[in-house]
Amino acid sequence: MDIEYNFPSAFDEHYGLLTRKLVRMLSEDSRISILELSRKLGVSRRTIRERMQRMQKDIGYTIEFNEREIGLTSPHLITLKFKKKPDYEEITRMLSESHIPQLAVTVKGRYDMLIYANATTSDDYVHWDKSLQIKLSKYGLHWHSSDVAHKQLGYFPIRNELIDQLDIEQVHKDMLKHLNWNARTTFSEMSKKMNMHFNTVAYNFNKLLKKKYISRFTISMARPPNLVLMSMFSKYVLENGYEEDSARARRAYMESGTEFPFLNRYQICAQLVGSYDFFSMGIFDDYDTAYLHQIRNTKEIFRKHNARLEYGTVEKVLLGRLPLRSVDAKKEYNVMKWT
Repeated sequence: MDIEYNFPSAFDEHYGLLTRKLVRMLSEDSRISILELSRKLGVSRRTIRERMQRMQKDIGYTIEFNEREIGLTSPHLITLKFKKKPDYEEITRMLSESHIPQLAVTVKGRYDMLIYANATTSDDYVHWDKSLQIKLSKYGLHWHSSDVAHKQLGYFPIRNELIDQLDIEQVHKDMLKHLNWNARTTFSEMSKKMNMHFNTVAYNFNKLLKKKYISRFTISMARPPNLVLMSMFSKYVLENGYEEDSARARRAYMESGTEFPFLNRYQICAQLVGSYDFFSMGIFDDYDTAYLHQIRNTKEIFRKHNARLEYGTVEKVLLGRLPLRSVDAKKEYNVMKWT
C-alpha cells in the first residue's frame, strides 16, 4: 500500500503518523491480521498491538453493510430544530426504544440534532417518524426528513437491534451481530459464542460474503474526534447545468482528501430526496478549514442554483456510532456518479 502523508494533521499530534497509517488499513479491512499489518507498516507486531490498544476507546471494528441486500429499504436523514431547550436524556430513551434510529447526534449550528434512520419497510419507518414527531412536539419541533437515495461515499453504522428485524436466516443474523459488534472476532470466538462447530462458522461466514450482505469490514468511532466534524444539508434550484456542477462537486470531494489521507475529509456524501437534495459530513482540523472546504466551496460551485445550506458541528453522540472512513478516495471516484 503506497500512501503519501505529506500534510500533518491535528490527529497526528494526538496519535502519531504510524497510527494514521494503521487506521487507513483497518478502515479498508478491519479483519486484517496483526502479522500482515506488521509486514505492510514495517514495524513489530508488538507495536501494532500497542497502537490498536491505545485506539480502542475511540475506534471500533464493524461492518459496512450492503443495506439493500439485507433488506433495509427506508434510509432517511433527519434534522431537528427545537424552539424550547430539549431534555436530551429523555430523547435518548425515546430513540433507544426503537430499532429504527441508527445514529443520533447533537449539533451546534443551524439545527440541533441529526438522526439517521432505516427500516425494513416504509410502513415501519412512517409509523416511527410520525410517533416520534408527536412525542417531541412539546419542544416546539421543526422536523425535516429526506430519503437517502444514493450514498456516493461512506456509510452509516447499523445497530444490532435492527439486524434482529432482518428477513434473513437466523444464523446469519447472529453472525452479523457478532461481526458488527467486533469485526475482528475470530472463527474460534464465534464458534464458542454461537455454540457451533468451527467449520460451520467458516461455511456461514463465506455465505455472508457470497450473498453480498457485507460491503467491507471497517471501523467506526464512539464519539466525535478531537477535530471538527461538520455535517451539511443543501437544497438547490434544479435546472440546466446542475448535473455539470454536481460533477464538479464530486471531483472536489475526491481531491480534497489527498492532502489529509487519514480521513479523506468527507466521511459521507449522499444524494437525498425530500427536504434536502444533498448531505455531506466531513472531519477537519478546525472550524475555519471546515467552513472553507465544505460550506464556502459548495456555495461557490452551486452559486447559480441558489444553494440553501443548513450546517453545524457534531457535539455529542446520543445513540449509535459515528462512521469513520479512511479509504482511497481516488479508487472510489469512478463509482461516484450522479445516479
